[in-house]
Amino acid sequence: MIRRLPLVLMFTAVFCASVAAAEFNVPVYLQNISVTVKSRDASGSGTLVTRKIDNDTVTFVWTAAHVVDGLRAARKVIDASGNERWIIEFGDPQVIAERYQDGRRVGESSLDCQVIRYSGADYGEDLALLRIRLYNAYPITINAKFPDAGYIPPVGAELSHCGSLLGQFGAGSYTTGVLSQTGRLLETNGVQKKVFDQVTAVAFPGSSGGGVFLKENGTYVGMLTQGIMQLQGFNFIVPVRRMHAWAKSANIEWAIDPAVPMPSLKEIEKIPVEDGRNVLSQ
Repeated sequence: MIRRLPLVLMFTAVFCASVAAAEFNVPVYLQNISVTVKSRDASGSGTLVTRKIDNDTVTFVWTAAHVVDGLRAARKVIDASGNERWIIEFGDPQVIAERYQDGRRVGESSLDCQVIRYSGADYGEDLALLRIRLYNAYPITINAKFPDAGYIPPVGAELSHCGSLLGQFGAGSYTTGVLSQTGRLLETNGVQKKVFDQVTAVAFPGSSGGGVFLKENGTYVGMLTQGIMQLQGFNFIVPVRRMHAWAKSANIEWAIDPAVPMPSLKEIEKIPVEDGRNVLSQ
């Protein structure tokens, strides 16, 4: 038996649902979770992920490894047993967020970050996870939404990109396009080809590390890392399924899947910054 609601209740339910849908503005949401990542003389883009750890909110930033590569230093040391080992150290990149009021830019904020995990562009995944050093820098609602690990968006899906096109000058720029192909195999300087998806969303230098999202609801589907300057609209993303796989292998799955329990800050500090390498306390 179907329970029939009074007409006024039905109208109220429909109206409330419509208002909720209207309040979620995808371009504004993407601008709120997108930042510029500065690394000495280089800059790129990043996407914010905020998690609760104890009584604090801690914000992490997904970006491309090549954006922060200039901050990486490696040195060989000899331990107390006389064995040689490598120490990998990173300087602090900065995250810069634009501030707007009444349709006018009114300033920017800059925060230091720690490189938590890194996989280089030449022989790895070209992915990096940063942690904003300031606790409670962003509310828990400033948080990218990721699909399940096996998700593959359909060819033709309408997409949005939000990033710092041409650096801070173009911070928060919102562009659109479509997913034009999945599963492209591109060579790097390593021994293996890597899987990329091809998109037509407009991107320029400075877009690297920025997110590409489903236009309809802002779900994160990949990270822009490569493009062809002479052919605008011919760009490549590290697909989110590849990000999921690396996050799992790198022990940072919690940074992409909110269902995975969060480690403590002390446990995060102990994560090696690079596969097979050691890192000094930062």
